[in-house]
Parts: sequence; structure tokens; C-alpha cells
Amino acid sequence: MKNKTIKEKLKQNQRLLTLWAADCAKHVLLYFEKEYPRDDRPRKAIEAARAWAHGEMTVGAARTAALAAHAAARNANDPKARAAARAAGHAVATAHVAGHAPHAANYAINAAEDSLKEREWQYQHLPKHLRPLMKKLKIFKL
Repeated sequence: MKNKTIKEKLKQNQRLLTLWAADCAKHVLLYFEKEYPRDDRPRKAIEAARAWAHGEMTVGAARTAALAAHAAARNANDPKARAAARAAGHAVATAHVAGHAPHAANYAINAAEDSLKEREWQYQHLPKHLRPLMKKLKIFKL
């Protein structure tokens, strides 16, 4: 029953979580774009996440953008670039399943130079009413 409550809360806040996940992915996108400046799939995925959150895109189109970002990740040799592309893919995948938001944040951590500073940045950018939920998911131990 506890997990169902968490799932319900995730679903109720799916649009906000999608925006937050997009922010997390955008914050580390430079690690991908520095290595692969001509590949815009992760950037387009972040844009798609925001478009879905604002009611400007269907879930199906968002899912297509997620698959493209994950394909970019598979093509990336650099670990930080790969993690940044995965963060973008999970950010837009949050439109399909709200539980992808924590994965976007975790991949952003893997892409970041300083994981502690990145986690603090994520926490500060997460809407305050969602912080207890993310703590339950063990995303934040602050």
C-alpha cells in the first residue's frame, strides 16, 4: 500500500516532476554537447519534456524523443556525455511514467563534475512540496 501511495503522488505531480527532471538534464547537457556538438537529440528531448508538461505535445511524441535521446546515449563513448543523454531521455520519459524523474536526476549526478554540488542543486530546484516524496524514494538524504 505504501508503494501505491508513492506512485499516486508521483502521478499527481507528473507535470512538475517532468519539468524538474528536464531542469536536471539541462543542467548537465553541456557534458554531452561538448563531446557531440552536432547531435541535438538530448536537447530536443529536454525541449519535448517541457512541451509535454505545458500540454503542447502528446505522450507518444514525448516517448519518441526519449528513445532518440537514449539512442544518442548508446552512441556516446564518453561516460559523462552518455549519462547526460540518459538524463535527457529519462526526463522526457517522465511524461509516460512519472517514476522516470528520479532516474533523470541520478543520471545527471553521474554526468556532473561534483556529484554533491549537483545533488544540492537538484534539491534546491525541486518544488518544496515534492521534497518529502523524493526523500522517500531515497533520492535525497539531506
